[in-house]
Amino acid sequence: MSTPSVPVPVRIDFVSDIVCPWCAIGLASLEQAIARLGDEVAVELHVQPFELNPDMAPGGEAIDEHLGRKYGLGPAQLEQNRSRLRERGAEVGVDFATGARSRIYNTFDAHRLLHWAAEEGRQLPLKHALLRAYFTDGEDVGDAATLARIAAGVGLSESRARAILASDDYADEVRADEQMFLRAGIQSVPAIIFDREYLVSGGQPVEVFENALRQIATGRRGAATA
Repeated sequence: MSTPSVPVPVRIDFVSDIVCPWCAIGLASLEQAIARLGDEVAVELHVQPFELNPDMAPGGEAIDEHLGRKYGLGPAQLEQNRSRLRERGAEVGVDFATGARSRIYNTFDAHRLLHWAAEEGRQLPLKHALLRAYFTDGEDVGDAATLARIAAGVGLSESRARAILASDDYADEVRADEQMFLRAGIQSVPAIIFDREYLVSGGQPVEVFENALRQIATGRRGAATA
């Protein structure tokens, strides 16, 4: 009778922003890839901060105006991009609700809550809730009351969330993490780092992440038996 193989431990750092649509797609694809491997791997997934617009003012900015200025895109190009995002999102179960998202927001406070949520063992549920709040429901993920309510919805203390948002708690930690990844050369997201060594960039299809995980698992098992 063969002995069951021990799951290969894999650390994954998922560097991303809450208002990044390809980050939402990438996270869904990555999680589906992890599910495909089942007991072959034991994944330790860490959500890491990145701000696409660190200088965004409170209240945000109209998204079409922002994207048009930042990337030089006109209305037809913007709609083409949205159509592509909706199609890719639907493939992995991400709902980019048409018309729900009209503004883009500063996300620093959301990243502070995510840092706290990691300490409470609720980081991934909060990340999913924030992405859904923004991309599906069109909510202001820079607003303190909204953020506290979202945190409460995943089992975190709403009063503690409000206290964090009214203070500078976790600000230094988030800035330090952001600077660490910038120094490592991360300039765009999502950036998915396996075992602090292998990088996969972008909202890739499920198969890309699955292949990366299988190569890591196969290599680790081979090294263990060499």
